[in-house]
Amino acid sequence: MSALVDKVVVVTGAGTGIGEAVARGFVDAGARVVFVGRRTEKLVVAADGLDAERVMLRSCDVADREAVDALAAEVAAEWGTVDILVNNAGTNSNPRAVGEVDPQDWDRTIAINLTGVYNMIRAVLPGMRAQRDGVVITVSSIAGLRASKLAGAAYSASKHGAVALTHSLNEEEVEYGIRACAICPGEVETPLLEKRPEPVGAERRATMLQPEELASTALFVASLPPRACVPVLVIKPTVQVFQ
Repeated sequence: MSALVDKVVVVTGAGTGIGEAVARGFVDAGARVVFVGRRTEKLVVAADGLDAERVMLRSCDVADREAVDALAAEVAAEWGTVDILVNNAGTNSNPRAVGEVDPQDWDRTIAINLTGVYNMIRAVLPGMRAQRDGVVITVSSIAGLRASKLAGAAYSASKHGAVALTHSLNEEEVEYGIRACAICPGEVETPLLEKRPEPVGAERRATMLQPEELASTALFVASLPPRACVPVLVIKPTVQVFQ
């Protein structure tokens, strides 16, 4: 029997791409999964065909702290304590250079990619502490380990912050049995590619990681026994150079 059966899992950015694949993967593993995203219509499509009793769809902007707190309270009331949180919601901007990024785009990228991660962790942490168990998985990026001109200043800064937040969580919450992992993928074929300054062709997309491969990675981390913690996990396309 899967270690994930009947676990309560919250996945943000679950309407498309990595989040959709991760959320569906947890449902297939027997978990009860809250699909979280800003657009309900996307969540409905993402959860199509799944066991309705194991799926909850909730519209929420992770940058809105009051909305996040309300979401956490609703999940706790219906399903109980969140066992696994997957922070996947993310965005980027154009232009991306430090001297060119629009201040509003900077603020929004940080608000979703970093503060949104904090908001979600803060909302579920009391329940995890009370049960002395919990896994927090945050989808960061290779750009969260080394700054990337391609990824841009705001994205790189936010993803570095998400990695640091993961390390802080592991250091501070170890006595409560809470484990955190920052998954740092290289290039992934997701809708976020549409925000790139230059179009990405089909040939290059075919060499990239696919959302399902990130889902397998998240399920691996979540399935490890409580004595095992993976603070940072790097996964990249075979053809992508990593130094």
